[in-house]
Amino acid sequence: MPKPTNSYRHLKPEDRMTIASLMLQSYSQRDIATLLGCSASTVSRELMRNAQGKTYDSQSAQRACQHRRIASRPQRKLHTESILFGVVHTLMRSRWSPEQIALTLGQTYSKGHELRVSHETIYNYIYAQPIGELRKDLIACLRQANNKRTPRSKGQDRRGQIPDMLSIHVRPPEIEDRQFPGHWEGDLIKGEANASAVGTLVERTSRLLMLVKLPNPKPASAANVLQAFTDKLVSNAQPLRQTLTYDQGREMALHKQLTQNSGMAVYFCDPHSPWQRGSNENMNGLVRQYLPKGTDLSGYSQEQLDAIADEINNRPRKGLGVRSPLSVYRELLLNTPQHSTLIH
Repeated sequence: MPKPTNSYRHLKPEDRMTIASLMLQSYSQRDIATLLGCSASTVSRELMRNAQGKTYDSQSAQRACQHRRIASRPQRKLHTESILFGVVHTLMRSRWSPEQIALTLGQTYSKGHELRVSHETIYNYIYAQPIGELRKDLIACLRQANNKRTPRSKGQDRRGQIPDMLSIHVRPPEIEDRQFPGHWEGDLIKGEANASAVGTLVERTSRLLMLVKLPNPKPASAANVLQAFTDKLVSNAQPLRQTLTYDQGREMALHKQLTQNSGMAVYFCDPHSPWQRGSNENMNGLVRQYLPKGTDLSGYSQEQLDAIADEINNRPRKGLGVRSPLSVYRELLLNTPQHSTLIH
C-alpha cells in the first residue's frame, strides 16, 4: 500500500475512475487518498466540486473539471473566430504587413478597444499556428514568407567597378534627414535565371515607389537601364529630380548620360552596404510580395507594374506618421512651382 502524503496534486481521469470505484465500495476519503498517494483534502475537494449529492460519476466529474478549466482561461485576443482575426486576415491578404495593420488599427480605435492589436501579437499568432493550411496561408501573406523568423543571409557582390563614380560620402549631408524632397534611391530586382529585370525607384522623403519595365533582350544592360530610368524619372517635376543613390551595379555604367538626361546627380554606395540605400532595400522586399523570386518578369507590362506600385504606395507607413507615400508625394507636388500629373 502506498504511503500517504499531504501534497496536493491534480487528478487525472484514471484517478477519478478510482475514486468512483472506491466510493461504491464505501471507502473513506482518507483511505482513498492513501491509495491514490495524495492529500485527503484533494479527494474532499474533488467530491465537493464534482459529486452530485452522494453520487460521484467519474465521467461527469471529468467533464465538469474541463469546463471549469476552459472558463477560467480567457480566449486569446486573436483567434480564428474573432472579428479582429477577420480584419487582420483580410488586410494581410492585401499584403499589408503586421506593423502596418497594427498602426492603422491603433489610429482608428481608442486605447483598450478590442480591435487594437500589436504587430508582435500578430506575428506570434501566425508562428504559433500548428502545421496546416491556415499557417501556410498566413505565412504566405508575409513579405519574407519564411517558416521561421530568421534574418536573410548576405550574398557576395561579384560586380565590377564603374568609372568616374561619385561616392555616397560626398553626397550633400542635408539629404540624410529627408527634409528636402527629390532625392531617390534605385536598384534592379531580377527574375528567373537573371534573364529579366524590373527597376525600382524610391523617393526618400515620401517613400514613393516607381517600378520601371526594362526591355528585352538584355534588360539589365547599361543602355536599356539608361533609357528606361530616364523616361521614368523625367515624368516627375524638375524640383523633385535632385539626386539618385545606387549600388555599384554595372547597369549604371552610363550614369553620366543619366545625369545629363534627367539633371540628377548619381551617387554610389559602398560595396556590400545595402543599408546605405535602406528605403530602396525595404521597398524591394515589398515588391517581392508581388514579383516573387524565380518569376519571369518580362511578361509584366508597364501598366501592370504601375498598378502594383499604386497598391504599395497606398499602404500606410510608420515613418510617414501612418500616412501613405502617395498622399505625401501629392503634397510635395502641390508645393513645387512646377509639377507633373504623372505619378509613375
